[in-house]
Amino acid sequence: MKIAFIGTRGIPARYGGFETCAEEIAKRLVKKGHEVWVYGRSGYYPHQDTMYEAIHLVYLREIRAKFFETFLHTGLSLLHALARRFDVLMVFNVANSPWLLIPLALGKKTVVHVDGLEWMRPKWHGLGRRYYQWAERLAVRLPLPLISDSQEIRKYFRERYGRETRYISYGAVLQASRDPSRLGPLGLTPEGYFLQIARFEPENNQLLSIRAFEGLETKKKLVLVGGATYASKYAREISPTRDPRIVLLGFCYDRDLLRELLCHCFAYIHGNEVGGTNPGLLQAMASGCFVIARDVPFNREVGGDAAVYFNKSADDLRGKMAWALGQPDLAPMKDKARKIIESRYSWDAMADAYERLFVSVASGSQR
Repeated sequence: MKIAFIGTRGIPARYGGFETCAEEIAKRLVKKGHEVWVYGRSGYYPHQDTMYEAIHLVYLREIRAKFFETFLHTGLSLLHALARRFDVLMVFNVANSPWLLIPLALGKKTVVHVDGLEWMRPKWHGLGRRYYQWAERLAVRLPLPLISDSQEIRKYFRERYGRETRYISYGAVLQASRDPSRLGPLGLTPEGYFLQIARFEPENNQLLSIRAFEGLETKKKLVLVGGATYASKYAREISPTRDPRIVLLGFCYDRDLLRELLCHCFAYIHGNEVGGTNPGLLQAMASGCFVIARDVPFNREVGGDAAVYFNKSADDLRGKMAWALGQPDLAPMKDKARKIIESRYSWDAMADAYERLFVSVASGSQR
């Protein structure tokens, strides 16, 4: 089959769940003998190769605007793809649902990944939030297969709209440290820091982590990896922290360094509270991290009893961090987390599920 992935910033993945999913699934589909094209945004990739691990790359220009970038780039990508003969169009993000009317009218086989209730994110309000809600309602009315990456998201669509979605989660790869010396130049030592990796957005709760950590009696550090794609008041509030134990590394695209940071952290803080299955949480568990996660159904679905959970309170998070510091051995929970990933979140299994869906859609047996 010839398959197009549309609606992400592009690959190699640097920015989020959609990109990670596109890269990991595309690599495996290519190995299975399929031809895969991934559309990306040229402004995010100064060096634009035409191929990446046997995946075809198409870079098209985007307009850097918080409310319109994804929508406009997806429309341009769809028009480009429709001029070519793809067996299946894989479109990410329910916000792009108005564009789906075009391939639907032309009889093009299309699949939609609905993401994790984007309208609930604090960064969207007013007109932006209403648009996402409208786009969600439109998507469930279109006769196209919908993918949800979380059983909780699947439940939401079933209960709210009476619409079934195909559950295919994200995955992760078990990994171990290869070069702990990478921590030295950052002033870090193994087991000497709490870690949080996420874009600086209100729903990811970095400010809450900072407030909790500032009142914690420990010589360990708090390392925040990430930043803001667009200028925001929230990101500006994070920057001026006065606690010398807090380390802001900014965005990091060095996969080897990220591996070492994960494998050697004392505990991983997962503050994300909106969305479905989070790839960052999966990778932290796959790296053997002890996880302290925001207490929401999406995170409990993944972490189960291999993590501890905190309410949206600096005091509660601080209490969970202090509890972890007082434990003589966190290894059993770390091992349990890795076993969850190994048994339930294999990228190979997810790629098999995508392939089965694409085959059925291309043949006309799945709608």
